[in-house]
Amino acid sequence: MNPPPASIRLFSTDLDGTLLGNPEASQRFKEAWTALSPEARPLLVYNTGRLVPDLRRFVENGTLPEADYYIGGVGTQIFDVRAGRLLDELNTHLADGWDLARVRVIAGRYPGVRPQPPEFQHDFKSSWFLDRASPAAIHELRHHFADAGLDVMLVYSSARDLDVLPRHATKGGALAWLCTRLGVPLDTVLVAGDTGNDASMFRLPGVRGIIVENALPELFEATVDVPTFSPRSILADGVLEGLCHYGVICVLPTKEKTRLKRTDMDPGFRLLFTGTKLGSLTEKERAFLATAYEQALVALRRNITPLGFSACSLAHNTVTGTDANYRSVWARDGAITVSNTLHIADDDIRAAQIATLETLLNATTPNGQIPANVRIDDGQPDYSGVGSIASIDSGLWVINALYNHANITGDHSLLYRHAGRLQTIMNWLSAQDSNNDGLLEIPEAGDWTDLFGRSYNVLYDEVLWFRANVCYGRILELMGQFDRAADYLRWSQKIRSRILDVFWPTTAPDANGPRANRFADRQSGLGDTQYLLAEITPFAFNWRCDTYGNILAFLMNVLDVDRARIAFRFMWGVGVNQPWPVTNLYPVVQAGDPDWRAYYTVNLLNLPHHYHNGGIWPFIGGMWVRFIHRLGFHEVACRELVRLAELNKLGRDHEWEFNEWAHGRTGQPMGKAFQAWSAASFLRACHELEADPASLRDG
Repeated sequence: MNPPPASIRLFSTDLDGTLLGNPEASQRFKEAWTALSPEARPLLVYNTGRLVPDLRRFVENGTLPEADYYIGGVGTQIFDVRAGRLLDELNTHLADGWDLARVRVIAGRYPGVRPQPPEFQHDFKSSWFLDRASPAAIHELRHHFADAGLDVMLVYSSARDLDVLPRHATKGGALAWLCTRLGVPLDTVLVAGDTGNDASMFRLPGVRGIIVENALPELFEATVDVPTFSPRSILADGVLEGLCHYGVICVLPTKEKTRLKRTDMDPGFRLLFTGTKLGSLTEKERAFLATAYEQALVALRRNITPLGFSACSLAHNTVTGTDANYRSVWARDGAITVSNTLHIADDDIRAAQIATLETLLNATTPNGQIPANVRIDDGQPDYSGVGSIASIDSGLWVINALYNHANITGDHSLLYRHAGRLQTIMNWLSAQDSNNDGLLEIPEAGDWTDLFGRSYNVLYDEVLWFRANVCYGRILELMGQFDRAADYLRWSQKIRSRILDVFWPTTAPDANGPRANRFADRQSGLGDTQYLLAEITPFAFNWRCDTYGNILAFLMNVLDVDRARIAFRFMWGVGVNQPWPVTNLYPVVQAGDPDWRAYYTVNLLNLPHHYHNGGIWPFIGGMWVRFIHRLGFHEVACRELVRLAELNKLGRDHEWEFNEWAHGRTGQPMGKAFQAWSAASFLRACHELEADPASLRDG
C-alpha cells in the first residue's frame, strides 16, 4: 500500500486569471485563507508575471490576504514579506549569460512586437506584446537570440504576452530555488495557475497542481502528462475547490456572504444597474426559489425515458406533423441536459444521463456523424433537420457532455467503450473545416437555429468547436494518450485565436500585418465592436449580437473576463433580458432586412421576436445567470434568477411548465411544456449561485 501523500507545506499560486478576475471569488479566497490557523496553514506564495511593487497593492487594498513570499516578474524577483526585502541572492542565479540591452534590441526588431508598460519591465525581465504569434514565429525568435549568442528563456502566453527572461528564470525555477532555500520538499508543494507561463510550476517533480476551469488550452497542453486536479469552477472559486480537494481548506465562505454590494462596484457598473433591485434575497424570494428548484426537478423527471432525456415531456404535449420529432432524444438538448444536471447524483438522473449518451453514440454513422435525434417510439435516428440539412452541432455538444460526465463523475467507462466512435466523430467534425483555417463552415440552418438563415462561420458553432477540441484533448488525456491529447489542445488554441480575430472586429492596427483580402474582413474593419459578431462569410458579415453565442463564449473560456464584461455591458444596456431573461438575438431581423428569408414565415415561427429571431429562451436564461455570476455580480445574478423562475412559472396551460421559449416582446410562453433543457439549465444556475434548497437552508 502506498503511503498517504505528505501534507501541503507551501501553496504557490498565479494571480491574474487564477485568484484575480472575479472580485467576489477573490474575497472568498481571502476569507477562507485567513480563517486558517496561522500556525497550521501552508506558506502562501504569489507567483506572477507582475513585478513585486505592483502585486503588493492587491494586499494593501484588501483584495488578497498577505502572503509569505512574492515571486514576481515571471520568476525574476522574490520578496520575503517577513524580512521586508527582495532576496537579491537570486540575482546571481539569474545573471549568468544575461544581457538586457542586447535582448531589448533583438526583441524590438521582430515584426509586430510592442513593449509592455514600464511597470512590467525590470533588469531581469523584458516584456512585450505579440498578438496571436504562431509556434513557428516563437521558434524563429528563439533562433534570433541563439544566433546572437544569448541563452534566454522565452515565455509566450495568452496569445499575446511575450516575456524574455534569463535562462534560469521561470515561475517554476524561482519556486524551486525558494523551496531549496526554505528546506521545503517539492512533494509538499501545491501550485495553481491558468496559462502557459504557469506550466513550469506544474512540471516541478512531485508537486501537486490545480488548473482552474477557465485555464487556456496552452496550460493543459503543457501539463498533459502531469497529474493535476481540474475543478469545475473558474478563477478563485476553482482555486478554493482545489484547496478543498487537497485537504488544505475544508470550510468555504458562502457566496451570499461575499457578494459585491452596489456601493463597492466600479462606478460604471453602479450606473449600469441603476433601477435594478439589488440586496440580499428576502425570505419570500428564497422560498420561491426553493419551490422553483423542486418544480424544475419535477419537470426534468418528466423527460426521463428508457432511451434518455426527451426534449420535452411526452405525456404533456400534443404533437402532430413535423412536431413529432419532439418525441425524441435530441443530441443538443440531451447533451445540454446531461451537462447541466451532473451536480445531481440521484440514481434515476444519473441513469438517464448515461442512457442519453449511449443512445446518441450508438447511432453514430460509420463516418462519424452524430444524429440530430433518435426517435423514442422506434429508436430510429434522424441525421438531418429542416430541409434535410445536417445538424453540425450535435457532435459538438455530445463531445462536450462526454468530457463533463467523465470529469465530474469519475466514470470513464463511456470513453473506453466508445473510443473508436469518438475519434470518427472528431474526424467528421474536422471535415467541416474545409479550408483548414481553424473554423467550421456551417450550412445554412445547420445548427440549433434550424429555421434561421445563418451560415459559414457562425459564432455559436465556432465556440462549440473550440470547446470540443479542448474536451476531446482532455478525454484523450484521461485515457493516457498524451501525445494525441496535446495535438487537439494545441489546435484548440488556434481556433480560439481565430475566433477572437474574426468575430471581435477592431480598427486597431494588426500586429500580424495587413488583414486578409476578404470582403468581410475589410468591411468589419470599418468599426469596433463590443461583443463577438454573430456570423462571418467570405462576402458578408453580420453585426448582430448573438446573445447565446457571447454567453457561451465566456462560459466555454473563449472570452476572457475583461472582454466578457464589455459584452455584458452592451447586452444589459440594450435590454436583452427584457421582459425576461433572455432573448437569443439583438437586434431582431425584420422583413425587408437583407438577412430576411421568406421561410421565416413558416408556421409564423421566426417572425420578429419569435423563436430564433429574438425569442426568449429559458435555457439560455440559466446560462445568462451563470454568466453574470462568474463576472462577480452575485446580487445581480440572484435577481435575474428570481426573474427566470417567474418566467418558468408562467406556463401556457399550467404553472411551472418550464416552457421551450417565450415571445420576445410580450414575454408570454410560446413553446412546448416541461422542456428538459429549460429545467436543467435552471437547476445548474441555482447550484452555481448556491440558491438550491440545501444551500438556502444552510445559509
